[in-house]
Order: sequence, then structure tokens, then C-alpha cells
Amino acid sequence: MEIYTDIVMEHLMNPKNVGILEDANGKGYAGDKDCGDYMELTLRIDKKKSGNEIIDVYIGDIKYLVHGCAGAIATSSMVSQLAKGKNIIDAYKLSDHDVIQALGGLPDEKVHCSLLGIQALREAILNFAENDSEMK
Repeated sequence: MEIYTDIVMEHLMNPKNVGILEDANGKGYAGDKDCGDYMELTLRIDKKKSGNEIIDVYIGDIKYLVHGCAGAIATSSMVSQLAKGKNIIDAYKLSDHDVIQALGGLPDEKVHCSLLGIQALREAILNFAENDSEMK
């Protein structure tokens, strides 16, 4: 019996958006790099303007590095796919359930792995909002 779906295996074998953005304006971290699964996520959040008015704030690019099991790698990859291009409010609202559903499910003992991506994503969005002068 296979424990991972074909979608999970695709993201494990060919993870999307791996790396660190040099021009990141949002950074988030999740997990514990000293004793287990750990993720570092970087975002470049862009703004669409009409004149001087900001009409959209969205994730223009996203990259991550993850150390962990197959579930952590696949969920991190899927989080990056789900968040890229989204308005930051919609991206912040993504949940562990959204990630697991997009992957076609995870074994119960691997569900905790999906937490890394969502936690790091939310932290990176908050990091951007706290440091961007137009967002204050």
C-alpha cells in the first residue's frame, strides 16, 4: 500500500520554488533546526498601484529551504505553489487543510509536516507588513 499520493510524490521528487530569494522583503521560519524539521521561507511581495493608490499587494515570488521528511518537503513545495501570485490576505488565510487537500491527502502521522509551510508563510507575510512603510 502506498502511503503518499502521486501529487505528494511529484512534489517530493521535483519540489517547486526551492532556494532563497536575494531580493526578499519578507522572511519566515518554522520548526527547530537543531532537532527536526525546519523551514526558511522568503517572499518578494509586490504592489500593484493605480496612481498613488495601492490596489493589490501580492506574492510576486516565493522560495524556501526545508530540512525534513518527505511530508515536510512535499508540503513546503505545495505551500509555495498555492501562495505564489496570491494577494497577501488570501495567502495568509491558507490553512493546513488547504495544503493537505491540494496534495490529495497525507498519512495521519505526517499531517504535522504541513504546519511548517503555513507557519513560515504567515510569519513572512507579517515580517513584510511590519517592515514596509506603506503598510503601516
